Amino acid sequence: MLELSQKKYELWRSGAEVTAADQFGDKVLHLEDGTYLKLFRIKRLFSSARLFPYWRRFASNASRLAELGVLTFTVREIYDIPHLDRTAVHYDPLPGQTLRQTECLDAGLVDRLGRFLVSLHDRGIYLRSLHLGNIVLTPGDELGLIDIADMRIRSSSLPRRLRIRNYHHLCRYDEDRARIAIHRNEFLSACDPVIRPKIAAMVDN
Repeated sequence: MLELSQKKYELWRSGAEVTAADQFGDKVLHLEDGTYLKLFRIKRLFSSARLFPYWRRFASNASRLAELGVLTFTVREIYDIPHLDRTAVHYDPLPGQTLRQTECLDAGLVDRLGRFLVSLHDRGIYLRSLHLGNIVLTPGDELGLIDIADMRIRSSSLPRRLRIRNYHHLCRYDEDRARIAIHRNEFLSACDPVIRPKIAAMVDN
């Protein structure tokens, strides 16, 4: 981990677009060179976030996905920012548009989405933040993942209950569910067959 000086941080910050922030300050900066800087607060109280902090999960998950052949962002460096009491991950974004941004979520793409989810489940990937805004369609016409701090990767394929939870996460946003429901049959035919009736109930809700 490198230390990011106040001078260099302020130089980056001056030309950056703040794409996410909360009451504690900036969370994500889109830098002038097209890369991103994601900032993480340092937890002071004893918790799992102290033992395995979110910045480490974020960077580690990106590395694990790459090993599994799943497209995601590429980490450049991890920084300690003492004057802000923050840790930051500097990364190259995954190029493309999220499925939420894509104007034409047609039957073919919805079918591919279903197959993509099955492939994630078979690789043991569980995403509590799964939604169409976290799945990217790249210029190479492939699907990939972003916003993966809450992701867990098991050593074997996901059990039935976690597969169902992943579909629950995907269908919890009305806008996302409505767009998938337009091509309901294509989506269901591509999804996990054993739990297809439960997936249908979520899509039809």
